[in-house]
Amino acid sequence: MASYPPKLQEYLDDFGFIGSREERVDYLIAIADEFRPVPAAIASKPYDEKYRVVGCESEAFVWALDRPDGGLDFYFDVLNPQGLSAMAMCAILEQSCSGVPLSQVAAIDGEVVFTFFGRDISMGKGRGLSEIINAVVYSAKQRLKAR
Repeated sequence: MASYPPKLQEYLDDFGFIGSREERVDYLIAIADEFRPVPAAIASKPYDEKYRVVGCESEAFVWALDRPDGGLDFYFDVLNPQGLSAMAMCAILEQSCSGVPLSQVAAIDGEVVFTFFGRDISMGKGRGLSEIINAVVYSAKQRLKAR
């Protein structure tokens, strides 16, 4: 089985050392500060609904663009300005999944949500964050299937 993208594994390892909920929240807020919405050259508002992450209360969108090397570049936007968790998840995925082998992206599972956000995450938030991951994984699997 393929391993996770190295940068994602790095994030997961870092979160494995976090002991308190407060530390986890602070780290996630710092990551959310790194979030950059999709550049206007890729997409502009109002976004095509086919890029919307169904089930995400923060109104997240995901784009996966083909690279010449066969990989994908991922772009995201989160329309809810209070959607810090979605912004953090998108920043992690953009930094971790763009340009890496598709097999590594396709290997990601929804369990990473619990590593980042803890097991006490609300059902709605957990579903939305998992759906962001699923959109990225789906794009990678579709490209792998087309080969």
